[in-house]
Amino acid sequence: MTTAADRSASVREMILTREFDAPRAIVFRAWIEPEQMARWWGPKDFTNPVCELDPRPGGSIRIDMRAPDGAVYPMTGTFLEVVEPERLVFTSTAFEDDDGEAGLEVVTTVAFAECGGKTRLTVHANVVHASPEMAGALNGMDEGWSQSLDRLADLAASTGGSR
Repeated sequence: MTTAADRSASVREMILTREFDAPRAIVFRAWIEPEQMARWWGPKDFTNPVCELDPRPGGSIRIDMRAPDGAVYPMTGTFLEVVEPERLVFTSTAFEDDDGEAGLEVVTTVAFAECGGKTRLTVHANVVHASPEMAGALNGMDEGWSQSLDRLADLAASTGGSR
């Protein structure tokens, strides 16, 4: 099940909740192990040729998403909180201009709740900066996250449960 909240013409906040048929520890590891995250991060048919994670407070994140047309979308960030296996908080910046200024900056909180051998995951993405050119990215944020979580569900099912 997926739910979304706080929709407006310019989305500034998004909350998605999804239940995974896998134990919480398995779902959590998929968020902090680069080889796993590279398999599910991003919309359908995207790949992640670069996925570097240092999952500790102050640790860095770098993911280069490659679209089906070959375009590469780099994203960098920093882990603010890592409470295994309960919670992650991280910043992400993307769509840098020629001067290195990010067009989009988001603080994302991910909560992992154990539910009888399954995991209820809640993603709360709070857009703290978006340049006017980011309207399209903001409008597609719910769908992009939904597709990512579909891919995560497939990975979690193959490693620790059934979908």
